[in-house]
Amino acid sequence: MDHQPIAKNIKGFTLVELIIVIIVAAILSLYASSKYIGVSQFSAQAAQQQGIAVIRQIQLGRMQSNIEDSSLLHQRFRLVVTGQCLGSQQACTTNTQPLSNVVVLENQDMSFSPSMTIDFDLLGNPTCSSGCTTPVAGQSIHILVASTQDQQEICINSQGYVYGC
Repeated sequence: MDHQPIAKNIKGFTLVELIIVIIVAAILSLYASSKYIGVSQFSAQAAQQQGIAVIRQIQLGRMQSNIEDSSLLHQRFRLVVTGQCLGSQQACTTNTQPLSNVVVLENQDMSFSPSMTIDFDLLGNPTCSSGCTTPVAGQSIHILVASTQDQQEICINSQGYVYGC
């Protein structure tokens, strides 16, 4: 028996090379598709997350204020929802300085609805001042955040829990 090495004439790609090419192509296609889709697909979700943070900030500020009489409250403890603003009454009516308690999405076509004003008590429970009904057990206040291509909702339940719904 003669065992001579057989010269292999290898043509083609190995499995590892093919997998690497497929992974690189997938990464490039994801990057290109995200550029093609644009920012507007994600702006409603970003506004929803920012809105939840802003509402929680206003709510927490109210809880820490220790002011019993809601008529004496400062404008920064009142949540205002208008077509173009979601934030404290102070932030939605003042254009002099940027405040942290308002949803800011530059160069985005966003809207918030319905228009309403919400106060919070010392426990953080919501009380509708105008434009909505104060929720009872099992109910929530719904705020719609809409862009040209997507929409999300923010809910505030009767106990003051703020979440994306």
